[in-house]
Amino acid sequence: MIRNVLSIAGSDPSGGAGIQADLKAFSALGAYGMAALTALTAQNTQGVSAVYPLPHAFVAEQIRMIFADIRVDAIKIGMIANADIAKAVAEALQRHRSVPVVLDPVMIAKGGAPLLKPDAVAVLKSALLPLATCLTPNLPEAAVLLGLAEAATREQMEGQARQILTLGPKAVLLKGGHLEGKDSPDVLVTSDITHWFEANRIDTPNTHGTGCSLSSAISAELAKGVDVLTAISTAKIWLTGAVLAAGQLAVGAGHGPVHHFHELWRQS
Repeated sequence: MIRNVLSIAGSDPSGGAGIQADLKAFSALGAYGMAALTALTAQNTQGVSAVYPLPHAFVAEQIRMIFADIRVDAIKIGMIANADIAKAVAEALQRHRSVPVVLDPVMIAKGGAPLLKPDAVAVLKSALLPLATCLTPNLPEAAVLLGLAEAATREQMEGQARQILTLGPKAVLLKGGHLEGKDSPDVLVTSDITHWFEANRIDTPNTHGTGCSLSSAISAELAKGVDVLTAISTAKIWLTGAVLAAGQLAVGAGHGPVHHFHELWRQS
C-alpha cells in the first residue's frame, strides 16, 4: 500500500525548500504527498525577499479537508510563520494524535532571513512540540528553543537534545551541520536511546532545502510503520545521495537545491 503523507509548511517558488521540497522528498521515498500551505514566500537560491502568511483559519480548513476525505499516514510540519498559525495547526491536529508527526522548527532561511516571528516560538514550544513524534532542529534552532548559546561540542549537543526532549517530543534529532570541523554529526535522543549519526561534511554550496528534505524523508519512512531510528537512517542515506548528486542540477547562483530524484533520473 502506498502511504499518504501531509506537509504543513510554506511555499518556496524556486522549488528547493518548503512545500516543493517536501513533495519531492515524499515522492522520492515512495509516498504520496499532500500539502497544506501556511505561507507564501518570495525567494530564490540567494535569499528571501518577502513572506506572506496565510490566514490561520484557512490553514486549519486545508488540514480539516484533507482529514475529512483522505487517510493520512504521517505529517511533516515545517514553516509555521506566526503564533496564530501555530495555534491553528496544533488545534487541527489534536484529534489526530495517532498519526506520526515530524516537526522541523523552521526559524531562519539559509540566507539568514527570519521565517518565524518571536511570539510564535512560545506557541511552538507549548502547543506543537508535545505533538511531535520526532523534532529535527539544527543547532541555531535548538539554541532559540532553549534560550541558550548555540552548542559548540558533541557534549553540548547531546545535553541540549535531552533538554528539548523534556518539552514534549518523543524523539529529538539534533543536526550538527553548524559545528566547526570536517565532520557533520547528528544525534538522536529518545527516552530510551542516544544514537550518533556520523558523517563527513560534504563540500558543496548546494544545500538549499536540506532540512526540509530530511524531515520529509523521515516522515515518509515513519508512514511505512518503521521505528524512528530506522526512518532517520534511511532518510539520511537518501539525503546524502541527493546532496552528492546536486551538481547535476543547474538551479540558481546561490545555495542550489539537492537532487531529490538522484536515484530515479538518468543523467543526460
